[in-house]
Amino acid sequence: MPLNSVPVTVSVAALREKIAAAAGQCAVDVAFWGGAVPGNAGELAPMLDAGVVGFKCFLVDSGIPEFPPLSREELRAAMKELARLGAPMIVHAEDPAEVREPAGPGYDEFVASRPTVAERRAIETVVSAAAGTGARAHIVHLAAGDCAALVGAAKAAGVELSAETCPHYLFFAAEEVPAGATQYKCCPPVRYAANREALWRALGAGVIDCVVSDHSPCPPALKDLEHGDFRTAWGGISSLQIGLPAVWTVARRRGFGLADIARWMSSFPASLAGLPGKGRIEAGCDADLVAFDPDAPFTVRGAELLHRHPLTPYDGRTLTGRVERVWLGGTEVSADGEPRGRLLRRGGGVLD
Repeated sequence: MPLNSVPVTVSVAALREKIAAAAGQCAVDVAFWGGAVPGNAGELAPMLDAGVVGFKCFLVDSGIPEFPPLSREELRAAMKELARLGAPMIVHAEDPAEVREPAGPGYDEFVASRPTVAERRAIETVVSAAAGTGARAHIVHLAAGDCAALVGAAKAAGVELSAETCPHYLFFAAEEVPAGATQYKCCPPVRYAANREALWRALGAGVIDCVVSDHSPCPPALKDLEHGDFRTAWGGISSLQIGLPAVWTVARRRGFGLADIARWMSSFPASLAGLPGKGRIEAGCDADLVAFDPDAPFTVRGAELLHRHPLTPYDGRTLTGRVERVWLGGTEVSADGEPRGRLLRRGGGVLD
């Protein structure tokens, strides 16, 4: 993602800096998303030529000063350019006019400060821009189940739109968040149990297309300093390593199978990113495979995770399903092996 480290990927120069930093360091194949921010419309085509797979933008403050949000007019202008280029725009969809400061330090006040109407108004803005420009748009980390009907209606009307939700929105519910447990904080927030079930219904109906980690971990030191205050703690959900078993644990209870998981978490994301050799077990595709035991239980221990900042709301949870072996391009990956991951461009070629 373009803003998980500085420099934010909003120019060819920043992209090249990240490519240089990542070269030889990746355990798996990696592709880069570019960023669309005010004033960088002239960089979109050059960044696409340089290898990004598409562009991400925010409609609300991202929390990163170097990555400001787009206005409605700026979003439409950027999407007009992306329609010409044939690249997707993925959007953090919350309307700043509907977001306010929490009234108190607790989780309920935090949820109330980012209501579902903030997602609805922003999605309406995205739908309007996509319909008016013909660009491909994708809503990232949809948290509000009552917005699924809006997404479905836009699709039915022929708008090039898709949407994702995340493991934490499908696994947790706001009622379960302990007081002061800021490791549960993310934006948009984890909402209440009825909302969670609405997301599951939309996912099962194909209105929501995929499940994506939105892995955005918070440094433990910052959590400690904030003393459990949801008004100020910088938050994100650490789940990249355990996303598959987390989703499988709750999906199997609702009657879904591994083919559903593969579609949500592998084939659709690869298609969205324009990586034709990824996401599917077919002749001609990369043999990126896992041996997965769907019945093996284990307890998550945050301190044992390989995330840089392993504080996670899954700590102490018992999940079902364990990845036993991994192959990248047909060759088994070992914990002590040399990183073999390639840096990919849209279309599946390798970055220079």
